[in-house]
Amino acid sequence: MTGKGRTAFLVAATLTAGLSQAQAATLDSVKERGMLKCGVNSGLAGFSIPDDKGVWKGLDVDLCRGIAAAIFNDAGKVQYIPLNAKERLTALQSGEIDVLSRNTTWTSSRDTELGVNFTGVNYYDGQGFLINKGLGVTSARELDGAAICIQSGTTTELNVADYFRKHDISYTAVVFDTSDQTVQGLEAGRCDVLTSDLSQLYALRTKLSKPDEAVALPEVISKEPLGPSVRQGDDQWFNVVKWTHFAMVNAEELGITKANVDSMKGGNNQDVRRLLGEDSDFGKGMGLPKDWAYRIIKQVGNYGEVFETNVGQDSPLKIDRGLNALWTEGGLQYAPPIR
Repeated sequence: MTGKGRTAFLVAATLTAGLSQAQAATLDSVKERGMLKCGVNSGLAGFSIPDDKGVWKGLDVDLCRGIAAAIFNDAGKVQYIPLNAKERLTALQSGEIDVLSRNTTWTSSRDTELGVNFTGVNYYDGQGFLINKGLGVTSARELDGAAICIQSGTTTELNVADYFRKHDISYTAVVFDTSDQTVQGLEAGRCDVLTSDLSQLYALRTKLSKPDEAVALPEVISKEPLGPSVRQGDDQWFNVVKWTHFAMVNAEELGITKANVDSMKGGNNQDVRRLLGEDSDFGKGMGLPKDWAYRIIKQVGNYGEVFETNVGQDSPLKIDRGLNALWTEGGLQYAPPIR
């Protein structure tokens, strides 16, 4: 090798080593700290909310618990950082949190301009409208001139503007900083309608003094793929978060649950054996142990279990699976295979 060739080789090797170190930075930091820092909603039933003992629960919370289980074999090693809509992405960009798991819509601008990567969709949603039944309205097209409560810093503002412009009807926006303030505004009569993602409307309705008097209109006016996100430039960490969700989806498809995961070991189903780390080590490429997926399922559960417990039929919200059913059941939840 010539002197120039040797120099070029050393430079390339140094750059590659530096890149590898940068890509491993988040996982290394989390391991060294001994705790995952997870950004969540400050209080949204079904997705992330502390119970009366201060224990955080919800669909987004369980994603964080799954990551912690994969890394530490302890789903409890999570510090939850409550964030409002305005500050959530800044907290991720600045490194205040390791992952944002907070009912956040995956959009092109957020994915390409803000230095964050969405790792997948853990809840397919759409924007709707919640009204008091006494308003006597049965369609969003009857809302001409209505005052609408909206949370600032969300995609709902643009969606409402687009919808009302498209149908040539007018409205007055009543903007608040938090979702709790929007539901308070509806109850106080400051607005006629509350708009947000339908999942959030289900949760916010439970906070009304008379929730049975509120109803969602039939229109769904947008696509709202909600999912966790991480900072760009760290492929290893991106994979850890992404495959935590995929492991839970694959587990449901394979019929592996918290209750039966141990009994599923040792069988002849190769897909099950690969997922549980019995034959091959698919954690190695992510810097995780070979039983990383087993840890997630054993301590947190599969996607269906997490869905039903937090937002589905076993929860106060009782949301149907709908688009969030497995692809084998007519839904959109589909995970790449582990092999």
